[in-house]
Amino acid sequence: MSTAPRIFLVGPMGAGKSTVGRALASELNAPFYDSDAEIETRAGADISWIFEIEGEDGFREREHRVIAALCAEPPGVIATGGGAVIAEANRILMVESGFVVYLEATIKEQVRRTGKEGARPLLANKNRQEVLTELMAVRAPLYQGVAHLVLPTAGRNARGLAQAIVAALPD
Repeated sequence: MSTAPRIFLVGPMGAGKSTVGRALASELNAPFYDSDAEIETRAGADISWIFEIEGEDGFREREHRVIAALCAEPPGVIATGGGAVIAEANRILMVESGFVVYLEATIKEQVRRTGKEGARPLLANKNRQEVLTELMAVRAPLYQGVAHLVLPTAGRNARGLAQAIVAALPD
């Protein structure tokens, strides 16, 4: 493939979007962008601080601006935050400007994978399983709605998932 398409990875916290995204970008020899990392770079502050100072609404505004800006960059792989699909404007941008892959992870996997990190503002000092279950109830239909491809992540490694995505890309 001479020119890689723009690929958006969507899914819940702990689905492996950043890890799979790096593997996929390597597979395609394409740029990799992590929308959360871009937000932190542009804000000069971490996401927890942004949530604390600006609230979730302020963070979501920043997230939309970053996703729009990444759509103007050369095509590559974009790992989005778990809540990026909440905003209709983001869903439209992703569907219209790229190939959207939903990395589907079970609640059990999400709990296990998010337990090592303290940088998840929506999970801070809360019952992770309960919060993740509530988030999935709202977000799963949105992930499904934008996805050109749905890939369950259970028992699969990043390289294998990246190869599955490459195999599913339209010609």
